[in-house]
Amino acid sequence: MAAHIGSKEINALSVASYEELRAKLKSGDLLFASGDYLISKAIQKVTDSPWSHVGIVFRLDSIDRMLLLESVEDMGVRFAPLSKYLNDYEDGKPYKGRVVLGRCHDVDQSIVDGLAKFGIDELTRPYDKDEIAKILARVTLKIGKKERDKEYICSELVYECFASSGREFAYDKRGFISPENIWADEKVSLVGRIL
Repeated sequence: MAAHIGSKEINALSVASYEELRAKLKSGDLLFASGDYLISKAIQKVTDSPWSHVGIVFRLDSIDRMLLLESVEDMGVRFAPLSKYLNDYEDGKPYKGRVVLGRCHDVDQSIVDGLAKFGIDELTRPYDKDEIAKILARVTLKIGKKERDKEYICSELVYECFASSGREFAYDKRGFISPENIWADEKVSLVGRIL
């Protein structure tokens, strides 16, 4: 997008049907979530962004599925059906917030293969719960630096998947990668809003 977007602009985006957007999605597309959960609000505040989550979409036409590779607090790195956000995110209810899909241009099959290989190799790795506190320290106290490890917050997973395929996103100048940093990349464009 190469431009920050605020909550008002996200809310102003028209919501397309899942079926309509599903037909347009490609492997390597990105899901951006702006959640109304407590942890989502904390992430948004610390990163000065409406985004609280990001994941990578994989289209599996041979089994008629759209999967999302993501790292979540309670499970770590996982694949989940993209439709879960709409139908049964938590206790049979949809995701509480807004969900937008984007596309990183110049993603060809070799990059998609690299994203999938790296992502599959990292399945079940833990969510990096300590990283949120470390980011907070870097932002508020201006101490500490990013150390790469095998635990991931959502944006670290997306960053590492793309980096393993030769496509890097710019880190925040404060020493972390957030959904906002991925959204702001000049090669990312809007596909549509589904929630």
